[in-house]
Amino acid sequence: MPSIDANDPVQEFAQQIPSVPSPYGEGKLSNFQHIKLSAYWFATNFLWGALLLIMLPGEIKRMNPEFRAQALGLLTGLTAIVALIVPLVAGALSDRCASKWGRRRPFMVVGLTINIFGLMGMAMGNRIATPVHGAGSVWSAMASSPGFLIFTLGYIVVQFGNNVTSAAYMGVIPDIVPNGQRGVASGYMALMSQLGSLFGAIGVGMLLDHQPDTVKYLMVGIVLVGVALVTILGMREMPLPYTPPKIQWKEYFASLWINPKEYPDFAWVWITRALVMLGFYAVVPFIAYYLVDVANVSEANVNAGATKVQALILITSTLSGFYGGKISDKIGRKRVVYIANTAISVLALTFIFCHNLTNVMLAGALFGLGYGAYISVDYALGTDVLPSRKDAGKEMAVWHIAMTLPQSIAAPLAGFLIEFPGKKVLPPLEVGGDPIIHYTLGGYAAVFILCSVCFGLGAFLLKNVKGVK
Repeated sequence: MPSIDANDPVQEFAQQIPSVPSPYGEGKLSNFQHIKLSAYWFATNFLWGALLLIMLPGEIKRMNPEFRAQALGLLTGLTAIVALIVPLVAGALSDRCASKWGRRRPFMVVGLTINIFGLMGMAMGNRIATPVHGAGSVWSAMASSPGFLIFTLGYIVVQFGNNVTSAAYMGVIPDIVPNGQRGVASGYMALMSQLGSLFGAIGVGMLLDHQPDTVKYLMVGIVLVGVALVTILGMREMPLPYTPPKIQWKEYFASLWINPKEYPDFAWVWITRALVMLGFYAVVPFIAYYLVDVANVSEANVNAGATKVQALILITSTLSGFYGGKISDKIGRKRVVYIANTAISVLALTFIFCHNLTNVMLAGALFGLGYGAYISVDYALGTDVLPSRKDAGKEMAVWHIAMTLPQSIAAPLAGFLIEFPGKKVLPPLEVGGDPIIHYTLGGYAAVFILCSVCFGLGAFLLKNVKGVK
């Protein structure tokens, strides 16, 4: 840890926040305590597993079938800007929260409430939206559908509320988990994240596939609140001993710039994470479309097919993720990343040659093993290189930008790449039905090549991190 420099805005800003000891001391946390601390990851990933993997692609396709790739990419990218900005403010405010309930929990409760209102807005917009045909562009299609506008606003509110909660929660592990157990904590968080995504996809994509969308939104809301409360009520927090000075926002935003020369390890971990997330989020929103256009899965079975692929990826990534965190505490974080990212860089290219669901599932299972190993040490790497532990909420929010900023770039870029080579518009199967639209293999191949390059660079550039093994 570098010495404190009075001219360094990062350290100077952090000195305004009093130190708070962990309520668990330096003792070893039990498995049950780790599960309670990590339960929120299950809740939030259940939400995104259901929305990103199953619900959004299907709903966008119904509302805007002719420009579905661009529309989904733009929606995902634009709303990711909310996820980019909100944590920077919410994280800093939670650092200074002097509530008797602790620093993080009050913000988690507020954010969770906002999230639920957003889900209600999405359900309402989806219910009244009608398909748009014959529009000259994705923008004119969006403008002609009031239901889609309400749906989009609801999704923005979901992003806002979820990121308030998550920004506060990001400070929990640095606050209370002893250094020697952060690899284990990261492994548990990876496990709960993967399980949340898995059950979100299965619950909506298979168990409720033919149920009304209102039922799906209701289930997502109930699981989100119920499981998040396990963390909110189950974790212990030490309140701040006194109220820190109010944030001077000019000073605060200056402190967000973490000088790469002063903190090169933090900078390189940030860059490598951003590259991996750029590759990952270029693919995730479009899996359902890829299965229909490239893997020849029928429209009627696409949700079940997407769920099976995601389930295999998540199961294998859960296995490697759970053990990856523990292994990284022994052999080092970087070695795990080198192996994992090299593997997923190669495997990303294999999806170009998968033209049936069986091959996609096999490639997905192998990809999951590598990706899970990376995710297991991702969070631990971030906490290892923080410039200041006392300002953890704000600094983890800066680190979190390495995930949210790529989302705002990757999805629109991937949507453009998929659309660019052109598409086939086939007549509907029945009179009065919607036209059948397929994108070409060339667009998807460009996306997978982009992913492969990003994953490979994420491994190669980690060699510049010197302070972490």
